[in-house]
Amino acid sequence: MATFLHTMVRITDPERSRGFYEALGFTFEHDMDIVRNGELEATNYFFGIGDQRSVLELTYNHDGRTYEMGTAYGHIAVGVDDLGQTLAQLKEQGIEPEREPYRVREGGSLLCFVRDPDGYRIELIDRSGS
Repeated sequence: MATFLHTMVRITDPERSRGFYEALGFTFEHDMDIVRNGELEATNYFFGIGDQRSVLELTYNHDGRTYEMGTAYGHIAVGVDDLGQTLAQLKEQGIEPEREPYRVREGGSLLCFVRDPDGYRIELIDRSGS
């Protein structure tokens, strides 16, 4: 039987990325350095959310490389208890939605997207049922 473990994205500023994901409700769990041939190559930062452990891995490569957002990447989706309240809390930290919350279909969940410090899209889905 297969089990989903985690999603990994490459980041360019660990402190900014950690602050962003913690603002979304993720909890930092631990980091792990990757050393090859005696040199620090990368650091992996692991985050959980709710009762799910280590579902997000942020990887920082220490060689200074940059990344282009791939056209195949879509988004990470996060369910929130109250989208309005979540957006108000994020705004206090300088995080704004791409556009106002909307529904994909009549009767569907209210949702919107925000972007992390590296431009990755994160979908916020209201789970309150309203």
